[in-house]
Amino acid sequence: MDATPSAAELDGGAVDLCDLSLFEQGFPHAVFARLRAERPVWCHPPSPHVPGDDGFWVLSRYADVVAAASDGATFSSRTGPGRDGGGTLIEDLPEGYTGVLLNMTDDPHHQRFRSLLTPALSPRAVRALADDLRDRSRAIVRSAVDRGEVDLLVDVAAELPLQAAASLLGVPQEDRRLLIEWADATLDHDDRDLGGTSDRAAAAAGAMFEYGSALIERRRADPGSDLLSLAVHGEVDDADAPGGRRPLRDDEVQLLFSLLVAAGTETTRNTIAVGVAELADRPDDWEALREDRSLVPAAVEEMLRHASSTPYNRRTATRDVRVGDQLIRAGDRVTLWWSSANRDEAEFAEPDRFDVRRTPNRHVAFGHGSHFCLGARLARLEIASIVEALLDASAPPERAGPTEWTRSNKHTGVRHLPVRLRPLGAPVAP
Repeated sequence: MDATPSAAELDGGAVDLCDLSLFEQGFPHAVFARLRAERPVWCHPPSPHVPGDDGFWVLSRYADVVAAASDGATFSSRTGPGRDGGGTLIEDLPEGYTGVLLNMTDDPHHQRFRSLLTPALSPRAVRALADDLRDRSRAIVRSAVDRGEVDLLVDVAAELPLQAAASLLGVPQEDRRLLIEWADATLDHDDRDLGGTSDRAAAAAGAMFEYGSALIERRRADPGSDLLSLAVHGEVDDADAPGGRRPLRDDEVQLLFSLLVAAGTETTRNTIAVGVAELADRPDDWEALREDRSLVPAAVEEMLRHASSTPYNRRTATRDVRVGDQLIRAGDRVTLWWSSANRDEAEFAEPDRFDVRRTPNRHVAFGHGSHFCLGARLARLEIASIVEALLDASAPPERAGPTEWTRSNKHTGVRHLPVRLRPLGAPVAP
């Protein structure tokens, strides 16, 4: 939607956040600017595009999103009273996903499950990866600069997170491209609408399940230091289990593998691609970062805020609760729009401006509360490593074609972003 919708259009159902055509050119910031201004707690009506028979609540302001994310007892990641299903998508997923998939569990089980994985992503563990990630970044960027005209998403931004995800999951590097193929097929709705499926998506899900099952069995027999080994051989507290502890079930480990494939390959690559493209459009900022690397951490945070690769997460109200001037009933679906919160004028001065020196920058690109992104430290390191490698080797990239966005309201992603790279110091072609 090019124009900002009026309040009357919002109330009249002219805006449908489940109509994926609204997201085909990236996140619809103009729509959410109007929501923040006039309908910050909005009851989205049912429509042919909305999965299920009921509507859902839309929280668009920073303060409301953070407050809801901080109150897991009221806003459940699993389900709520009178609702058959739940989860973190707008559509209800059945039991078997909810309460099992890590991001669709509530505390205390969520924290117990999560604690199994934290050793592999602790500050010390991530610092130990730094030199390797920087070496990989230099190699990726050198190859891209040598080629000159490349796809910033495919050839640069996706490669480092993909290599890192394969290592963390114990996937052989020669198989790493399978991960991104599965993620693209299941997350990009280029061939289906919300709640639907396609032959490509079903085939990818089946192949990922088969591969994950075989990998899990290998890790049972031959554990390593990877995330999957920690999950396979770890135990969680469970009052119903003998001795009060139990290993993770097969379904919990299998769904964890699927989640980590998506989380490890999807969000960081989009932040890198969109963020580097924004930097490239600001050659003065590019030069400032090249000369003063102390500016890079703040630039990374601004890339995360500006790109906001995960637009929303869904919760379910467990009790009647008032947010702003609206009463949300127990069992209602509630969506927390991180991308809108990250452009909230009440929190960020000139929120649509990309500012590499922005401070403070309390963005919520990694979520907030107990579900704060487990891989945030790693993602920051990956983004900084690629940015510094580009600053070392390349002049600001020049756009060589339009950005092609994914078709999704759950993942603000890029399919292709063509650019031309010139070696640092190389003359500009006449």
